[in-house]
Amino acid sequence: MEAKKCAFLLTSSLALLALASSANAEETQATQASIESNSGRRLREVVVSHTDDKGILQLYRMNEDGSHSRQLTHSERGCRMPASSPDGKRLVFVQQIGHGLSLWISDLDGKNARALSDDGRNLLPSWLPDSKHVVWMKPQPGQDPSRNSQIHLMNTETGESRRLFTDPEQLKFSNSMPVVSPQGDRIAFVSNRGGGMRIWVSDLDGSNARAISPVASDLEETLQLPMEQKVPAWSPDGKWIAHWEGVEMTHLSRFTGKQDRERDRLITQTWNVWIVGRDGKNKRKIGRGDDPTWSPDGFVTRAFPDPERGGPKVMIETKSGDKELLIVPRKKNWGRFTWVPHSVRIRTD
Repeated sequence: MEAKKCAFLLTSSLALLALASSANAEETQATQASIESNSGRRLREVVVSHTDDKGILQLYRMNEDGSHSRQLTHSERGCRMPASSPDGKRLVFVQQIGHGLSLWISDLDGKNARALSDDGRNLLPSWLPDSKHVVWMKPQPGQDPSRNSQIHLMNTETGESRRLFTDPEQLKFSNSMPVVSPQGDRIAFVSNRGGGMRIWVSDLDGSNARAISPVASDLEETLQLPMEQKVPAWSPDGKWIAHWEGVEMTHLSRFTGKQDRERDRLITQTWNVWIVGRDGKNKRKIGRGDDPTWSPDGFVTRAFPDPERGGPKVMIETKSGDKELLIVPRKKNWGRFTWVPHSVRIRTD
């Protein structure tokens, strides 16, 4: 049950909410067309976790406009949180096995899959630049996985693993949602070491850590609930960090047991994606949503619930404005996606 709760909290902040019928005019007016797939144009590929016909999360590889989708996994309990290695050869992802959430690795086509770590709860894996090591979070039981977690490091070739931070002072606090910079010299993560959940950046061993993205207020003005930050993501050049910021979903009626639709609506309106420089400067809001990623050419994606689609709408910033990525079929839930690092030429057959 705890495994399901962890997975739900980290992958379905978008699926909860038919209450998102109050979608902002910003998104309803955004460009609805997918990235054009003119003959001969290079389209990038993505690996997406979305539900199959049985409602089980599987991994699918497809072009960024949703074309040429092919199923990679046939899991009995679900696969989510895929991350493509920087060299574009392998995937690491989370698969539910029994009551646990296991770390798995496979080739990019889903073949040669094997478990890396099958004990307890393993969430949000990401790669180091060497395409050999991965970091991920191991939470303890609780309603919000990020509040009681530590970061682990593994050599995927030898299976050797250890806790990344070892300083007792660092381990007094929760450390979660790790992502290593493209240069391999810094790690961004979520921690409560300053009080609220904030984005921190440090050396790989956790030293020289500092909160990187200042908030206007610790409490949301109307709701008087804590503003939190989660899901950091490095830009390809290592100069920027995207992240989610808002009131945590555990304050929604679904978790409190007290029905209050208006309060739920106000909570979801606080959910936005921001970017900030690795030096903590030039912070700006990208737009409504959650689960930010960066495209290989340096544009931010974000996702939010869309009642018309019956699932998430994934948007990407472009030079000409926001566009929708049609990578999750209608009426399907999802468990995040990853960009394949290298461009491929679209097939016209």
